Amino acid sequence: MEMEPNSWDSWVDQALSRLHSLKLIRSLRPIHLPNPLPTPRDFEVFHHLSPWDRLAIEIKISEPTFLKWVNEIPSSGDEAACGDGMDDEKVGVSHQKSRDLLLFSGNDYLGLSSHPTIGKAAAKAAQEHGMGPRGSALVCGYTNYHRLLESCLADLKKKEDCLLCPTGFAANMALMVALGSVSSLLSAGQKPLKDERVAIFSDALNHASIIDGIRLAERQGSAEIFVYRHCDMPHLNELLSSCTMEKKVVVTDSLFSMDGDFAPMAELAKLRKKHGFLLVIDDAHGTFVCGKNGGGVAEEFNCESDVDICVGTLSKAAGCHGGFIACSKRWKQLILSRGRSFIFSTAMPVPVVAATLAAVIVAKKEKWRRAAIWNRVQDFRALTGIPIGSPIISLIVGSEERALQASRFSLSLSLSLAPYFYCSHLS
Repeated sequence: MEMEPNSWDSWVDQALSRLHSLKLIRSLRPIHLPNPLPTPRDFEVFHHLSPWDRLAIEIKISEPTFLKWVNEIPSSGDEAACGDGMDDEKVGVSHQKSRDLLLFSGNDYLGLSSHPTIGKAAAKAAQEHGMGPRGSALVCGYTNYHRLLESCLADLKKKEDCLLCPTGFAANMALMVALGSVSSLLSAGQKPLKDERVAIFSDALNHASIIDGIRLAERQGSAEIFVYRHCDMPHLNELLSSCTMEKKVVVTDSLFSMDGDFAPMAELAKLRKKHGFLLVIDDAHGTFVCGKNGGGVAEEFNCESDVDICVGTLSKAAGCHGGFIACSKRWKQLILSRGRSFIFSTAMPVPVVAATLAAVIVAKKEKWRRAAIWNRVQDFRALTGIPIGSPIISLIVGSEERALQASRFSLSLSLSLAPYFYCSHLS
């Protein structure tokens, strides 16, 4: 027998009704800033790599920092800088040797953090509005810029609405706590009985923000956690089948940040129809990287309608900062009313929002950047024989000690290969 998770709509509506009766429904009221909002035509796009693209991978660190790194000496980041234009005598900085390195561990997949269109959008907004109203989104930090970005992201993810959060971590925390609040609200203020709680099924290798969020929901007595083996659908099906709790949620990274493998989206969609659970994905590493339009892993695997809620970040392929939750309007209302990491955090500054608006447009239009990523994946696979399936390359070397040794070797290797990669990045 196949089930659809539309029971969740009813449960969320009941939870919202309860919040209404308690006068605890929160509202977003955008402040309209002067000057017209930007449009897609305002953003310049490019059709090939440019010299400024190198800024995304070329870094400089001081010699003391480098030596502490390779010799495994703990550091709190207080080593002398490389002479940065500040008053060196006042801050105790001496001009000294520095090391030029190539960055292989960043999340700036499209190189948008150094894109001039995005920088100009941030600068223009800062000149016109400063940092914008400073406060939480529910008080005074939410503007027409924030609303426009939410609409753009909802459109990208093919969802009814979207909620901006200060970070991707905060987005997952807010969502998981809001999920658990459904059972608390439906139990009319009493501690939910076991079968009344929300059953959250989580992949064993999910991101720390998901783990911390569901642990908090469990600690509040509103949820129970079931961890299934990494991408093991028979194990998930077994856990779902034996669970007597009605309110089921499955949450998974879409593209796993450490192993670089994809969640089995097609199989998850089949299990969703069978068990009627709410499917939540964290598409932090898939957004703008996967799919024809950069819509992410769900677009890549043609299952956008099977994903109920999509969490994402704006600090990776977008090259900016912040997080979001793409969902229905009823879910947005619940999360902004119960997600404490959203409610009690200061909203994203307006220049960051303006930069991200530009990044969304650029990422959609400059499709060649996505193509270049996947060409590099194919090149790496062909050159090394390592069967990677994404831009996230996981090399298992054994113990933690061996991994640290390998990282020191790769640091030296990056210096010796710098001229080669400097040229290949531009080719």
